[in-house]
Formats: sequence, C-alpha cells, structure tokens
Amino acid sequence: MEGKMLARIAAIIFVAFAITATVIEMTRKDEPVRSASAPALAPSADPLRAAQRRCQQMGEAAARDPECLRIWAETRDRFLGRTSTSVTPQSSED
Repeated sequence: MEGKMLARIAAIIFVAFAITATVIEMTRKDEPVRSASAPALAPSADPLRAAQRRCQQMGEAAARDPECLRIWAETRDRFLGRTSTSVTPQSSED
C-alpha cells in the first residue's frame, strides 16, 4: 500500500469514530440529579473557630494580644492531641 492510501484509511477511520462518538453522545439520556436521601449534617458551632477568625482579622496586632496567644496555644494543643494545661512558660533568666 502506498502512503496516500494509508492516510485515507486513517482519515476514514477517524471520521467514523467521530461520528459514532457524536451519535452516542446525542442519544444518551441524562439522568435527573438525585437529591441526597439523608440530610447533610450541619457542623456544630465551635467557639474556638470564631475566636480564631477574630484574631485573624486583627492582623499584626493579634501577635501582642494575650487572648489571641491563648487561642493559638489551644488550637496548637488540639491539633497535636495534647490536653491543654495552664502551664506558663518559664523565663530563661538564670
């Protein structure tokens, strides 16, 4: 076979494939979207989350705010799975 003949056969196969895909797509019926059978659970209100948002909105001033420092320590303890303790950091002035 010559190169032109192979190119024609490839083009015919490509066109046949494109037509078949188009026909399949056009005859496919879309199923209606099913609504969830169980209601979605609403997350419980977390007061720590609201305090984190407040500290986030404070910007740089939050680094000097004792309440934000306490919130961040509590968040860190929760993330690391530690129980929050009221231990104050000791100064290293020996």
